[in-house]
Amino acid sequence: MTGSTSMEWLIAMRAAATLAAAVGVGRFVFTPILPLMQTQAGVTPQLGATMATANYLGYLVGAVAAILVPVLGRTALAMRLSAVSVVASLAAMPLVASPEAWIALRGIAGGGGAIMFVAAAGTVLSGISPRSRHLVGWAYGGVGAGITLSGAAVLLVALIGDWRIAWWAASALAAALTTLGWKLINPQPPGVTVPPPRKIPRPHRWFVPLVIAYFLEGVGYIVAGTFLVAAVTAAVPGPLGKATWIVVGLAAIPSCVLWAWLSVRVSHPTLLTTALGLQAAGMVLAGLDLGAVAAIVAALLFGGTFMGVTTLTLDAGRHLQVPAAVAILSAMYAIGQTIGPVAVAPLLADGFHTALFAAGGVVAFSALGTILLRIRYPHPRISLPSAAVPNPEPALQR
Repeated sequence: MTGSTSMEWLIAMRAAATLAAAVGVGRFVFTPILPLMQTQAGVTPQLGATMATANYLGYLVGAVAAILVPVLGRTALAMRLSAVSVVASLAAMPLVASPEAWIALRGIAGGGGAIMFVAAAGTVLSGISPRSRHLVGWAYGGVGAGITLSGAAVLLVALIGDWRIAWWAASALAAALTTLGWKLINPQPPGVTVPPPRKIPRPHRWFVPLVIAYFLEGVGYIVAGTFLVAAVTAAVPGPLGKATWIVVGLAAIPSCVLWAWLSVRVSHPTLLTTALGLQAAGMVLAGLDLGAVAAIVAALLFGGTFMGVTTLTLDAGRHLQVPAAVAILSAMYAIGQTIGPVAVAPLLADGFHTALFAAGGVVAFSALGTILLRIRYPHPRISLPSAAVPNPEPALQR
């Protein structure tokens, strides 16, 4: 970590706080709150799936808007207005009682979170020099930190309050994190000069299976991201079941840095296949109801891979030099995670087990897609420590 300037550290920490608020809390706090809403507010698994889909659809709309109007991801005003919308939508959840209102509010949180993500990703990519690219991994680790903090907050609230207090606690946490990242776009560091990469002929032969694999990952991972806590809580009642989400967050915090470090030594296809295989195994394990130890292992496998898959995939797209690779991959991922909860909704009538098994199967198919990448894949001759970082175009993923 030597050689990093104080400004680069400041950018990384502000970006981490922004990502924690936008994704770790704004998106994923719904996962530990869902069991409370099921028992206290009468939310059915099908309604929970619809609310989750609304959030992911809102994210997709926000991501596409950032592509069509790039200024949305580059100005402090747009990022701050988006942050306010996320905080307000969380705070408003307990103030309404109709499913339609809950669905709309989750959509608003998704759209605002997408703009915040684009702003944080773009600022990090332009503000951190190649010698300090390890800081980008820690910036993306903010997602895991947000998951951990929101999971701990909901766990504590569940001991003394109800689902309404949980949403207000989440809103307060998101507001605090937003305050830490409020000045993210203000710094104007010198531009980063990156030497041009060697030309890769016919990149689409590898990019097509990469896109398909990432789309399938979006479909599969979001099912566990939505229902993992509810499934484990049903199998392991009490605080231990609810603490599963905290384990997911703790595993996700360093995962980007770890997978980036490995990518300097091992190829993208090999690492993606490994990460997807581990993730699929974790989903199946979570659905088997094997007790507390298995639940913790499943949480570690999921938390330690879902952000790693994202960083490795985006870097592979950058390396293949396909125009707008990050935007294309992120849009397909967003479409996949919008489809996931709706696709498994019919499987939720008898609990979450079948849905988790199905999600694990989809992710396993995704791993088969990454195996195709190994066929004469054009491995980088030189890998930077930023192996998890795409080129400076608008990044649209959590």
